[in-house]
Amino acid sequence: MAKADKTNFSCPSGFPEFLPGEKRLEMYLIDKIRQVFERYGFAPIETPAVERLEVLQAKGNQGDNIIYGLSPILPPNRQVEKDNAGESGSEERALKFDQTVPLAAYIARHLNELQFPFARYQMDMVFRGERAKDGRYRQFRQCDIDVVGRGNLSLLYDAQIPAIIAEIFQSINIGAFLIRINNRKVLTGFFQSISLAESQIVPCIRIIDAAEKIGEVKVEKSLIAEGLSDGQVAQVLEFTKIRGTVDDVLIKLKAIVENNSDTQILNSGIVELETVINGVRNLGVREDLFTIDLSIARGLDYYTGTVYETTLIGHEALGSICSGGRYEELVGMFVGEKMPGVGISIGLTRLMSRLIKAGILQSFSPTPAQVMVVNMQGDLMPLYLEVSQKLRQVGINTITSFEERGMGKQLQQADKRGIPLCVIIGSQEAELQKCALKNMKTGAQIEVALDQLAVEVKKQLE
Repeated sequence: MAKADKTNFSCPSGFPEFLPGEKRLEMYLIDKIRQVFERYGFAPIETPAVERLEVLQAKGNQGDNIIYGLSPILPPNRQVEKDNAGESGSEERALKFDQTVPLAAYIARHLNELQFPFARYQMDMVFRGERAKDGRYRQFRQCDIDVVGRGNLSLLYDAQIPAIIAEIFQSINIGAFLIRINNRKVLTGFFQSISLAESQIVPCIRIIDAAEKIGEVKVEKSLIAEGLSDGQVAQVLEFTKIRGTVDDVLIKLKAIVENNSDTQILNSGIVELETVINGVRNLGVREDLFTIDLSIARGLDYYTGTVYETTLIGHEALGSICSGGRYEELVGMFVGEKMPGVGISIGLTRLMSRLIKAGILQSFSPTPAQVMVVNMQGDLMPLYLEVSQKLRQVGINTITSFEERGMGKQLQQADKRGIPLCVIIGSQEAELQKCALKNMKTGAQIEVALDQLAVEVKKQLE
């Protein structure tokens, strides 16, 4: 084949591909997250990668996301079927861009088979046609939880979310983090209390949500562009800068209620926020792990109450590493009833790649093997196989070297793969039913009876 005719087999832009060590790290993180989700009673589901386009676009759910549509591509010998291969307008299909809209469809499809409140987790791939860049992908894994009720949903579910977030990030040991909590009703109510028009409130919430990215000067200009007076702009900026302990912030919010009119929604938001904070405390979450941050808005319009963002202390440029909130109308839209929910999402692919780049996480070794049984001489292969299998039977990940080459090269291969221990058995050792156990990290080598090998291996792996 001429060079010009070679197929371009590189990954499409924005579609990541992991080496074995990176994939092992991802699976480790998935398992840690899953364990926490299940400790709180969340059940696993998986929805199809493909949904009907009308589902993904229902009631403006698409937002700013670019959806990947699907259409059949026929082979050259089947072009006569082209006219019959297309999908009708109502059957157009596309790849899902998040987990929440598919969850709403899933609940609608299985409404009479589920128990409510329904608590589920998903760790599926999602697809977005956004511009690919560092830390941004077109295909990535999202780890989501949501609790959905019928008619109503206790605010204690909102309080439980920070406990889950804290447990996850403590378990994967990524350093200090802060869970920032707010309530959309607090923002909406405050804007009403300073006489903003109804049409100005949602745009202003979006501006506040973008404040960390665009800076205070652009926030001020954007608020003025929305028609706010200089006095209103000053009030908004002052409001979002309220800081202190959670109790300090709640006291300051209650003072605003006392000093302003038209504060019914604001007061409702404060009551909800206080209920959530008390629940978080009752769940034993450390005070240094969460705060009330009135600048947290979550720009998506479907959030109606509690909202969350989590940042890594000292690495704030990474952005939110876990976010979400409460919504009232999103899930029930397909069944025509009120089905409030609350949930969070961890964009695991993006998070993992950024944490590796920042040196916070490291890839695992390229193999899960803990032991290599070295091939010293071909006639001892039956013994090598027996020893390897006995190690596996007691839960020790073991590979057997089948290649006949020098011991030095085999040990070098084990070292490159990150295998910590090597078992060496020559004819003399075989006769004595012993082996040499070499620690690849320290270089130390000891003699071990074969019937004690598993015990010694486990001891050295501790």
